[in-house]
Amino acid sequence: MTRVLALLFAALTLLAGVGQAQAQDFGGFFDSRDIFGGGPNFRGGSSPIRRQTVNFAGNYAPGTIYINTAERRLYLVTGNGQALQYGIGVGRDGFRWSGTHRITAKKEWPSWTPPSQMLARRPDLPRHMKGGIDNPLGARAMYLGSTLYRIHGSNEPETIGQAVSSGCFRMTNDDVTDLYSRVSVGTPVIVKN
Repeated sequence: MTRVLALLFAALTLLAGVGQAQAQDFGGFFDSRDIFGGGPNFRGGSSPIRRQTVNFAGNYAPGTIYINTAERRLYLVTGNGQALQYGIGVGRDGFRWSGTHRITAKKEWPSWTPPSQMLARRPDLPRHMKGGIDNPLGARAMYLGSTLYRIHGSNEPETIGQAVSSGCFRMTNDDVTDLYSRVSVGTPVIVKN
């Protein structure tokens, strides 16, 4: 009887280890995004800065987006002294900015037309790109007021936590899709350097 229990325990341990290894391939859990446009085939990978709920001392209404470019973090204020924190890529030197705006539009798999200022610096860029996995705006974009700037996805997760953009705020496709689902047009966005 002891031998049967030992074999049963060993078999369960082995199966648990296989299940855990499979779960790790999908970010630690099965997610419908793996089938419907997310997960490991979402090209954008996981952020080097983990999304998490944190204590937040700012005096902003729940639902406000607060961006700290020096920290390279975006906070979605949830209330009760807490916020959901995301890692972001920010503007490189000379392209960082601060101000208060609102989300004026939201788009899934947005197309991209580089602004004339960017084309002047980089004439090699395409004049227009349809939305899709190779588009630099990634899976989602939230447009900020009448500015040229957006909070958008990226297929370059290694840039999260760095200052590499022309002023937009980059997130992984997984993180931007999560934020996109939590905010609406009209959401206030406060950017601090």
